Amino acid sequence: MNYFLVKSEPFKYSWEQFNKDGETFWDGVRNYQARNNLKAMKKDDLVLFYHSNEGKEVVGVAKVVKEFYQDPTTDDERWVVVDLAPVEAFKTAVTLEMVKADPLLQDIALVKQGRLSVMPLKPEEFDRIVELGSK
Repeated sequence: MNYFLVKSEPFKYSWEQFNKDGETFWDGVRNYQARNNLKAMKKDDLVLFYHSNEGKEVVGVAKVVKEFYQDPTTDDERWVVVDLAPVEAFKTAVTLEMVKADPLLQDIALVKQGRLSVMPLKPEEFDRIVELGSK
């Protein structure tokens, strides 16, 4: 199993809206590295949902329910989407400050490549953020 983190600005697409929808395709990725990370996602991989800009916090866990396919919002064949479904909301949002302060998360892409919208996580990074969100 692989682990990832995706970012969304809450005013564009929030965790709350994601839960209401029950499933969505993750579109709008226009960065090659982020696109390659989407392509690496496999069915049932787990994904952390991060509110960027407003909040700057990890708020829950989702899973990949459909692997990559052509982004339906564009005719440009370079861009892809995956389908995600919510799994669990965190009891406590894990803020960017909490991530930066945690010694186990110093090398996480969220800190090292802050502008990247789709990033892989090591299993121990994923587990640590889930642990923090469970408190």
